[in-house]
Amino acid sequence: MMELNLTRLDYLQVGVTSPKTMKLLSSGGKRSAQKIAIADHDGVLTCFGMKKQTSQVVFKTLPGSPISKLQLGGLDGPSQEKVFVASGAEVRGYTKKGKQFLGFDTNLTESIQSMYVNGADLFLCGNYIYNHYRDCKDENYFLSGDKITDVLCLPTRKNTDALVPILACEDRVLRVLQDSDLLYEVEVAGPPMVLALHGGNGGLSGEEVLYGTSDGKVGMIQLGRHSPNHKWEIPNEKRNGGVLALETFDITADGVPDVLIGRDDGLVEVYGFDEMDEPVHRFKQALSESITSVCGGCVNSSGYDEIIAATYAGWVVGFTTEPQQKEVGPTTTAAQEPISEEVQAKMENLRVEIDTLQQKVLQEREKYQLTAHSMSALSAIPQFAINDKFALNRDDASYTLSIEVQIPIDNVLLQSDVPIDLLDVDKNSAVVSYSACDIENGNFLLATYRCQANTTRLELKIRSIEGQYGTLQAYITPRIQPKTCQVRQYSIKPLSLHQRTHVFDESKPMNSLKLMGHFSFAEVHSWVCFCLPEVPDRTPAGEQVSFHFLSTFLDTQLDCQYKKGEAIFKSDNISTISILKDVLTKEATKRKINLNISYDLNEDSVVHTLNLIHPKLEYQLLLAKKVQLIEGLKELQMHESDIGFFAPEYQKILDDAENLQAEYKKQPCHLERLYGMITDLYIDKFKFKGMNVKSKVPILLEVLDNYDLQNLVEFFEAA
Repeated sequence: MMELNLTRLDYLQVGVTSPKTMKLLSSGGKRSAQKIAIADHDGVLTCFGMKKQTSQVVFKTLPGSPISKLQLGGLDGPSQEKVFVASGAEVRGYTKKGKQFLGFDTNLTESIQSMYVNGADLFLCGNYIYNHYRDCKDENYFLSGDKITDVLCLPTRKNTDALVPILACEDRVLRVLQDSDLLYEVEVAGPPMVLALHGGNGGLSGEEVLYGTSDGKVGMIQLGRHSPNHKWEIPNEKRNGGVLALETFDITADGVPDVLIGRDDGLVEVYGFDEMDEPVHRFKQALSESITSVCGGCVNSSGYDEIIAATYAGWVVGFTTEPQQKEVGPTTTAAQEPISEEVQAKMENLRVEIDTLQQKVLQEREKYQLTAHSMSALSAIPQFAINDKFALNRDDASYTLSIEVQIPIDNVLLQSDVPIDLLDVDKNSAVVSYSACDIENGNFLLATYRCQANTTRLELKIRSIEGQYGTLQAYITPRIQPKTCQVRQYSIKPLSLHQRTHVFDESKPMNSLKLMGHFSFAEVHSWVCFCLPEVPDRTPAGEQVSFHFLSTFLDTQLDCQYKKGEAIFKSDNISTISILKDVLTKEATKRKINLNISYDLNEDSVVHTLNLIHPKLEYQLLLAKKVQLIEGLKELQMHESDIGFFAPEYQKILDDAENLQAEYKKQPCHLERLYGMITDLYIDKFKFKGMNVKSKVPILLEVLDNYDLQNLVEFFEAA
């Protein structure tokens, strides 16, 4: 399949944008130039088109409170010409000429986070509440069990069809509704962040929905009236950023709508489809900021399709199929083609614009110098927006911290009161320097990332140790005067490497911990929320609740069931139960609540956990051994002209030397971490029996140095 060849064009810049705040207005004619509507955090809705390669604003609204979502709607058939924006708890509607025809204050307690318009139906969601309005009258309401990230409604063919709204929720679930009730829910590959109808109309069945997850996966699912059917999924093998924007548009002109993807690491991608209807990668382009919206259509020149992307800092960028270099025919090869009047005028305009900007900069500099030396002038702290994300990756059991600022970052200082490892990130060009820490006073990490010029986005990878919990703080200083800094805090939870799942295997050997006491449902929920990630802050509705978790590092399970006065935790890893017991006892003691604790341990679970650690430990020991051999083998290679006498395994080590060293460097402390887990498992096993075996840890480490699974199991059972 041929790769797409697209050329980048920059159109204009608005203020900072939220995801899903840009759309293309239909032009009436087929493949004639379209207008772009985009809304920003300044509360301004801008509609512009392109004329003679320059952007011309059609209308611009006055600034107000930040706009969180933008959707197109309209009652007259497929051409959706009305623009709807959500700001705070209000929805406003504008015609394509910029006249406001709707101002609807919903009086919702939460501000609107996601919105969808379908004819006379308006679907609005806050963090947990879904509301459906028809002709601005309240129709349906639903309280979700976890945070809602996006909302969509399947298209209705006839007026009599029942509406099928779909909510994307952070607990890795799509919830399909009917009126105010949950019809069914379906688990997807990761926490879904964005939804889109396949082909803009749900495909042939009208039920095909695309979803993009925060860990970078994209999938399609057919959501029937009664049951779901997973069609395909694009895995995120290259560990690209999370998906913020999804759209379908036939950019390859093969008659099949392609999938356009915008990611939070600045990547714009296009996937086409092969004969088997499986997605195939066709195009990618990296921008320096996260992509908040992506659309397909004709903007710059009629007849030439293009992809339009909007970035976090408000840039609108096009990738067009129009060739930018004119081909010179064989007759005029010798003579250089003269520059057209249009291009000359454009160059002249740019020169004038640059001169004006330079004058403006000089004036502002002089003004600043005057006020800096003035006795009466006050210094004000400049405000700047930060877009940050702290998310757990399933693939390598690490956290990704991404920090994005609308202006270039000067440096970021990281400080942590718990031991954490900083892992290498290929995309990161910042220079890191570590400072000495006062560990006795609870300061375990002090690292500074100095960014290169014009870096607006920084991505870091962090791995925490379960059982050690606290706070990671990031001090973000951008390149502005006067120097100012914002602090962001991220909590590292006791069981930080666990993620929510919706399946639980009862057949594994389980240990259980039971707590009884005079605590309320809200109190026990707040304790679970304190211990584990991906738990909703809001206390769930109902009398009792059950959550399942999976350890991303070891694949062990945890089941939490609790209600007022009682909580039961089951896990196939004793260390998980031990951490929960310690933390929950501490939290209850803080609130002066008396707990009655009982536990039931399964001896088989220890061997089961050791078997799960075994392949990881064996792989790391082998990797360390290979890396130690590389130097010696290279020395031999230098002295010997022919290394044919080397054993095949040594030749393979030499061939893979670079990859092996890179992998070893990428996973510092991996071996110590596995040793630490086995040591904790050993101590925890006997702690529940009331024995202190810390004195035997050195002997355990000797057993690990000459590692053999059978010997290790015997050591655990003999003690």
